[in-house]
Amino acid sequence: MNDLPYLNGYPADLVERVRRLMAQDRLGPWLESQYPTHHAIQTDKALYQYVSELKQRYLKNTAALSKVYFDNRQNPVKGTLGTNTFVSRPQGGKLKSKNEIRITALFRAAPEAFLRMIVIHELAHLKEKEHNKSFYQLCCHMDPRYHQWEFDMRVWLTWREHASSRAEGQ
Repeated sequence: MNDLPYLNGYPADLVERVRRLMAQDRLGPWLESQYPTHHAIQTDKALYQYVSELKQRYLKNTAALSKVYFDNRQNPVKGTLGTNTFVSRPQGGKLKSKNEIRITALFRAAPEAFLRMIVIHELAHLKEKEHNKSFYQLCCHMDPRYHQWEFDMRVWLTWREHASSRAEGQ
């Protein structure tokens, strides 16, 4: 069983490096040195504005967003850091669609790069539904640092979980 579930699929040498930094209590300081600033986006309204600005910049011709908000019910351990919901309903003689983006509430306390990474990920689903080559190319088009941020965000989630389990054990 993997004791670092957020890092499944990454090369063993990277996972081992993270494991060593955790054992030496150096992972938190390393993350702080890499991502020293946090964002001020704390409300659903501010998140909607942030997402809308990115959408306008990179995905002007995609469907409008009806709702964007922080969701307290999403569970990162189960793999849900954000969701993009598409709902189509008949309304009169037309088909009305709604697009909603939900971001896990823990991103309120995350470095801005990690919030940006998950927003880019969910916005890319407006154009590409599957996690395929085109999807990741679109993510990298919106920000070339996407893959590094995704890995570092997974390291951050690992560190948070490790720190909270150590605090509970004391």
